[in-house]
Amino acid sequence: MVSEGDDVPPERGVVLRGTGGVWVVRTTAGETREAALRGRLKQETGIKLAVGDDVVLASDGRGGSWVIVEILPRRSVLARRAPGGGYGERIVAANVDQVIVVFAAAQPEAHPRMIDRFLVIAEANDLEAQVVVNKVDLIDSAAARARFADYTRAGYVVHFTSVRTGAGLPELHAALNGRTSAVSGPSGVGKSSLLNALYPGLNLRVGAVSDAVQKGRHTTVGAWLHPLPDGGFVADTPGLREVGFWGLTAGALDHCFPEFRPWLDTCRFADCTHRVEPGCAVRDAVGRGEVSAVRYESYLRLFAELATDN
Repeated sequence: MVSEGDDVPPERGVVLRGTGGVWVVRTTAGETREAALRGRLKQETGIKLAVGDDVVLASDGRGGSWVIVEILPRRSVLARRAPGGGYGERIVAANVDQVIVVFAAAQPEAHPRMIDRFLVIAEANDLEAQVVVNKVDLIDSAAARARFADYTRAGYVVHFTSVRTGAGLPELHAALNGRTSAVSGPSGVGKSSLLNALYPGLNLRVGAVSDAVQKGRHTTVGAWLHPLPDGGFVADTPGLREVGFWGLTAGALDHCFPEFRPWLDTCRFADCTHRVEPGCAVRDAVGRGEVSAVRYESYLRLFAELATDN
């Protein structure tokens, strides 16, 4: 609780990370403060503090300690279902402008179904998404572009990058400049290595990929918002081996596939699920090759999952 006699003015800032009830906040003046959450704030607002939240800090009047006394309205959230079979929302980061979904061209092998899950989560949160295919030095460049062509056709910006050769790094740097970006994707695809190459001062921890299971070891244990030297922030998020949906129904899934949208209003039935109904414009577009059959198959699998969950 803020002391009535404390003359230190309140400060605004953004939450960079938190652990054990201590939150690290960067003020608008560029200073870093450690602060606790005011005891009654969560009960009063019902909001659980998250990385990326804009907050107001006040001195607690006890030797320079700081307390978060207000969580300002959020512009956006990147949320997913709580892991481990739990039912509830897990906010990965708040006030995000875009999601950068990182997968590897090899080591570990990219799985289209998992890419689609990440993209659907971004779309369901009304967030712009871009795809990064990292480690392109490990396979033929033309083969990499052909393998991920469905995402370019769907309308996503796709970056093909290599930390070793520097391929694609200037374009990815420009995409991050001045924006708040959540970098997400499975473990071991090189998210931290990419960010270290783009911004050497970050010094993020990097882990190897297990040869036995081809799954990266987790090196980022919680979302961590990093200020960028040329403006903006990047949230390095934990590698997610389990990605669950939150707040998305089967009936709204089709809007999370951008390449479906031109056809949605031309289906014979307004509530078309694009599975078995006659006169389905989406299925017709798949049949003509205008919509990827692989992406459509992902839609069907995700629809079945959501229909079961809901």
